[in-house]
Amino acid sequence: MKKKQDMYKGEKFYSKVLALVLPMALQNLINVGVTAADVVMLGRVGEKVLSGASLGGQVPFILNLFLFGIASGAAVLTAQYWGKKDTVSIEKILGIGLTTAMTAGILFMIISFTIPKQIMGIFTSDPEVISYGVQYLKILAFSYPIVTFTATYLNIIKSIERVVISTVVYASSLLLNIIINAILIFGLFGAPKLGIVGAAIGTLCARILELVIVAFYAKFRNREVRVKLSYMLHMDKTLFKDFFVYSGPVILNELLWGLAVSANSAIIGHLGSSATAAYSVAQTTRQLAMVIVLGLANATAIMIGKVIGEKREEMAIIYARRFMKLTTICSLLGSVLVVAIRPMLISGLGFSGQTAEYMSVFLIFLAVHIVFHGLSTTIIVGVLRSGGDTRFGMCVDAGSMWGFSILWGFLAAFVFKAPVELVYAILLSDEILKMPLSLFRYRSKKWLKSVTR
Repeated sequence: MKKKQDMYKGEKFYSKVLALVLPMALQNLINVGVTAADVVMLGRVGEKVLSGASLGGQVPFILNLFLFGIASGAAVLTAQYWGKKDTVSIEKILGIGLTTAMTAGILFMIISFTIPKQIMGIFTSDPEVISYGVQYLKILAFSYPIVTFTATYLNIIKSIERVVISTVVYASSLLLNIIINAILIFGLFGAPKLGIVGAAIGTLCARILELVIVAFYAKFRNREVRVKLSYMLHMDKTLFKDFFVYSGPVILNELLWGLAVSANSAIIGHLGSSATAAYSVAQTTRQLAMVIVLGLANATAIMIGKVIGEKREEMAIIYARRFMKLTTICSLLGSVLVVAIRPMLISGLGFSGQTAEYMSVFLIFLAVHIVFHGLSTTIIVGVLRSGGDTRFGMCVDAGSMWGFSILWGFLAAFVFKAPVELVYAILLSDEILKMPLSLFRYRSKKWLKSVTR
């Protein structure tokens, strides 16, 4: 009888995982598609144009990580309150998250529009790449307040198992983005040939479409959790405190991680446009290979957080173990995918000479990196955060990147003058340190606690 119950729970678990992961994986794939479309189209225009867009994209990348930090921190609370069916508290947390995110979006917009040249100078010393990046940033800046609302709303309502709407929103914006990009980058159908400016306009138009769809959904379709202006302007003091107790370390974690990734881009960016172009392709490939793993990490946080809110701690441990097995399998598949598409990427993008050589080696190192990165992501983003254990992830991420991979990557690049390929390998090495530490924390079970009132 017990075996049958366990089997039933297993089947129910996997059907829930499938219902959550498939839309989120598709959403991640669509988001990669937006980046990939820019890489393919701008790569045809020129390496320096691609490098300008890639490095200019570091600003929205950091902003998106800040938004992910807000949403992930909010999910610590909302997933557990969802387990208790306390939708009023969830609406208040949503209001706090939206206000915080939109404030950040406006600040990022002002900075990007007023000092784009100085921002680009952080990542590269090539004047032509800086010029392209400035053109890109000035237009993209207007999308930041829009994306802060839509991304935060969509990420927080995932915690109440509303995941399909994200796929609809991002699929629609991807289609519009590709169409406008193609027309304006290459000057199709009599339109002006704008190059990198056309790519920025395409992204801005896609963000506006996302806002329209999300606003309609929030107003007319989501009856369970509403966006209330009163909760955005007058925040619940108790929940505000809880929000920043659990969100604060997550936001700081994502910002430090994002700044570390940007530091990696800056190090590679100062090693030449060939290295930068190869790096931008490798980053897009990494995102493609990780779409299912990132969906699993988010599903882990949602499902474990919910059962903790329902006071079913034993089930949370079972779920954590199953998610880690699934992640290991999917990470290995992602690694195989990178190796499999490596020849097609090198030939398909039309790169040659040094750029092609860098890309060939980068992708091999990346395939190894993904195996370690996948498991540590599910543990830190999924398991630990589901129980409010957010400080540990922050310390591990920050320590392994800033205290090891970036430090030694910087020294290798600018002091020891090591080959570009070795510098790239060192910049990926943080995951080798992170995984055993994450496993140790998971086994301690210190993450397993309720954070609701």
